[in-house]
Amino acid sequence: MKLLLLLTLVAMAQGLGYRVPLKKAKSLRQMLRERGLLESYLKQHHFNLAAKYFPSRISAEPLQNYLDNEYFGTISIGTPAQEFTVVFDTGSSNLWVPSIYCSSLACSNHNRFNPAESSTFISTNESLYIAYGTGSMSGVLGYDTVTVSTIEVLNQIFGLAETEPGAFFYYTPFDGILGLAFPSIASSGATPVFDNMMMQNLVAENLFSVYLSKDEQSGSFVLFGAIDPFYTTNGITWIPLSAETYWQITMNSVSIGGKAIACAFGCQAIVDTGTSLLAVPERALSVILSVLGASPSGQISCRAASRLPSIVFHINGKAFPVPPSAYVIKSNGYCTLGFQGMDVPTESGELWILGDVFIREYYVIFNRATNMVGLSRLP
Repeated sequence: MKLLLLLTLVAMAQGLGYRVPLKKAKSLRQMLRERGLLESYLKQHHFNLAAKYFPSRISAEPLQNYLDNEYFGTISIGTPAQEFTVVFDTGSSNLWVPSIYCSSLACSNHNRFNPAESSTFISTNESLYIAYGTGSMSGVLGYDTVTVSTIEVLNQIFGLAETEPGAFFYYTPFDGILGLAFPSIASSGATPVFDNMMMQNLVAENLFSVYLSKDEQSGSFVLFGAIDPFYTTNGITWIPLSAETYWQITMNSVSIGGKAIACAFGCQAIVDTGTSLLAVPERALSVILSVLGASPSGQISCRAASRLPSIVFHINGKAFPVPPSAYVIKSNGYCTLGFQGMDVPTESGELWILGDVFIREYYVIFNRATNMVGLSRLP
């Protein structure tokens, strides 16, 4: 509140035409520092203050943290722009939003794209179907201008949802999904948004990076075309991809208290911003819950939860710990562990999904130029 009042007073003074002699004027940075508000302001407005130092073709898309469960931002499609909230999902590759043709209940309470109101829309006769871990959609494909933050992508192919069966998407706080994985897993061969950003030379570097805030705080973002050094003070560990499908990497093992308890002979993992929890093979889940003293459903007393050890993911010869403060979920006086069971075998071994529970501990760089994932432990 104090920060808001200070900024309001500054804005009012400027708007009313007050002019303070230059020699006596204090900068906004000085005023914020004197009131102990500078650090808070920098965290919330980092890109605004640094924008003049950024080269062109770098753009930050702010994300809203919804209950530490989902992170989504606002994009626009068409001319004039029609706005939609979308999950920026590194676990899929298609962009789709609800359309006016959708008759499902899930579309009734979300924004719907109207192609007749866009002068740049191009229709196709191609169909689209996508099944996620929770929920599915089907519809048709079209082309239009898609704007993400300050980046305008021309002739972007996207899905216009006509059916969204079931209840899952009805209750989501976002309209659609923007996939950031590789073209090889895109349904109907659609070119992903980031691939078009690269091909149209809209990003300074062929990479994007992600910061997800904790405890429902603001400040989450996807940064297109750059790595923000503000979040990499602990250095970056680069991990080569094991497949150019999802952002898939090889894990060496998973340990608790210095003892390997799962993935002892190596396994596969994908770094997925679109998955809330840590998804692990059922057999490994049973071992983890037993070692941590939780019930088969993942419940644990909050008192016991406060004394739990870190879970350490060993990747590319380095250790990446996730403390109990990250993987214990507290709600209404109860505590559960942020794991879910999932069996998806791959040619290279069992598959784990490092979802938001893991990502919140690290600044993650998704590098298409080198086909690597970079991880930097957040301070």
